[in-house]
Amino acid sequence: MQREGAGLGVSRPLLAVAVLSLSGFLVLALIASAKEFFDLDYSARALVRLAHLPLLDPAMNGISGLGENYVLIPLIALGVALLWRRSRRWAVVLPLLMAGTGGLQFAAKWVVDRPRPNLAAGGFPSGHVLALGLMIYLLCTSTLTRGQRWLGSAGCAATVLAVAFSRLYLEAHWVSDVAGGFTLGIAYLLPAIYLVETVAGRHAG
Repeated sequence: MQREGAGLGVSRPLLAVAVLSLSGFLVLALIASAKEFFDLDYSARALVRLAHLPLLDPAMNGISGLGENYVLIPLIALGVALLWRRSRRWAVVLPLLMAGTGGLQFAAKWVVDRPRPNLAAGGFPSGHVLALGLMIYLLCTSTLTRGQRWLGSAGCAATVLAVAFSRLYLEAHWVSDVAGGFTLGIAYLLPAIYLVETVAGRHAG
């Protein structure tokens, strides 16, 4: 009973954060669906434009490519291979969760249908920043040393931030698109992790 109660105590903060993130996403999506923008969108765009240098363009295109399917799919395959012996559960679940992020991204973009700063379609939310949080969780719960976990998590977080900035730099997204990607990602990821771990715990028990 104590174990179950402890699990419930852990789940409540996680689910509370997920609910708050979902609420934030829905507010952003409602505003975006009306084709409205925040003052912060215009301010962030103006600030990022100050950093525009032809020398940075290839680097920004390369960083942005880290969120594309041609990079993510091989990374997912690599993740499955690395997880297969240590955690077969997550090796199976990883591609399913990542496919779920793709489905959420597609559905949200279709429903909201707000243009990007470069006037291309499908701006909200930013799918490039939606999918990488699971890597941080898997690193934090791995058997690596504490230093390795911190270093890996910091690297993943830095990658997410760099990709997010590259999308703003390339005028592929407004800052509210990026915020929408973050909030939707958290709202999806936390309940998914809780569900997988809960089911696994019941089978183990």
